[in-house]
Amino acid sequence: MEPELEERLREALRDRLRLLPPGERARHSGGPGSPARGTVADSLARLSLRSPAELQAARGRTGTARGPATLPPSTRVLLKRREVAEAERELQNQRQEFQQRMQRLAQRRQQLARRREQHRDAVLRFESFLKAVAARRERELRRADEERARAAAERAESARLRRELERLRRHRERLARRLRSLRPFGDYLRDVLAAMGQFQDVPAMLVHLGVLAEVRAALAREAEAGQEQLAQGRAQLQRYRQESSTQLLGTRNELARLHTRLEAARRDVLQWESCWTHIQSTATQKTLLLGQIKLAVLNLFQQTTAQLRIPTDRAQEDTKAQLDMVLHCMKALSDICATGTHPQHHRSVRLLQGHK
Repeated sequence: MEPELEERLREALRDRLRLLPPGERARHSGGPGSPARGTVADSLARLSLRSPAELQAARGRTGTARGPATLPPSTRVLLKRREVAEAERELQNQRQEFQQRMQRLAQRRQQLARRREQHRDAVLRFESFLKAVAARRERELRRADEERARAAAERAESARLRRELERLRRHRERLARRLRSLRPFGDYLRDVLAAMGQFQDVPAMLVHLGVLAEVRAALAREAEAGQEQLAQGRAQLQRYRQESSTQLLGTRNELARLHTRLEAARRDVLQWESCWTHIQSTATQKTLLLGQIKLAVLNLFQQTTAQLRIPTDRAQEDTKAQLDMVLHCMKALSDICATGTHPQHHRSVRLLQGHK
């Protein structure tokens, strides 16, 4: 902050120096030969602190001093020295005032720093106070919510208890009505107790009667269970009888079917036995017929070969070859009969057949 203050002082001094006359300006600016060369800054400060009236009086004095041109140089030097001494004194006074002002400013600055610290502490305390107030308010709100919730729960519990009380009252009224309705039975039980003379009081008699009722109920349950078991046994027996009859009927049907199949098999056996006998007899006949055919073919072959003088190189058992030879001979004879050729041709044919 001090450099800014000095800069402002310098600008004010420059403005005021421009308003001074040239001689006064040279004296304060420290021209050649001036004894106040080392205190220019102080003179500037002093001039800056002068009022406009003082500046005008200084201008008048310089005008009067400069008016008489007959003053010797020594007198002018003395005047200048006196002005410089006055300026020095004024500058010293201004410096002291400036130092006092600076001290006051430093004290003010310290006071401001202390006040700033106090203000910061107050702000911190106020913020902590606000936080405490907010926390306290939040706790109060939470406590109020809890109180409202507790009050609502208490109201609900109270309503439930009132309903329960009303229900118990109705139940008590029902019990009272039932007690009034059962009072004749109590009188009857007391009369029975007095008539029996076996029990001391009604509860003992009721206990005995309860035991008898339980025994009777147990016997009834046992009898009912026996009836149920008997019914189950009868139903099971009836089911077994039905299953047995069904199985017996199926067995009989199967036996009848097997008898039928046995009779059919016996008939098939007899039929196939007769068929086999017929086949055997037929085979015997065929065998005999085949033997006769073989004998006839052999006889015919021998007669043909003997008649036609063909060499017999066929086996005696080769009936087919013999039959083929006989057929060829018969065909040749039929051809001869059909053409009526010469016996020479007949011989050639015979030779050809013999060759074949």
